[in-house]
Amino acid sequence: MSAEPQITEAQIKVLIPRFYDRVRADGFIGPVFADAIDNWPPHLEKLMDFWSSVMLTSGRYKGNPMAAHMKHIATITPPMFDRWLALWADVTSETLPAGIAQALQERAERIAKSLKLALYFRLPPRTEPLEQER
Repeated sequence: MSAEPQITEAQIKVLIPRFYDRVRADGFIGPVFADAIDNWPPHLEKLMDFWSSVMLTSGRYKGNPMAAHMKHIATITPPMFDRWLALWADVTSETLPAGIAQALQERAERIAKSLKLALYFRLPPRTEPLEQER
């Protein structure tokens, strides 16, 4: 039985700048990124570290994606995650072999879902005590 194809560091170095060029040119989400990122080269390096850590378990990424997104909650809307995912699907499919692109797309969908839940889903405050608290 053969292992599933895995992205390489070299492929990540091609994919991430290509993808964020597309993001920056996008009329819907590009302005949010333009406002949030002052210096793109180090940010791209951080994103390459992130995807290396996510897909190759390299451990290079030392940031906190939730905190990074929380800083921009006033300008990020849930549909923007859908646009980001659509662009990600396009660029990964154009850039990588199908199996690798699919793995990256699935991982990105799980990450986006987690971020959206954390940013936008809030339970109302509890007014009644739980049964075990009575």
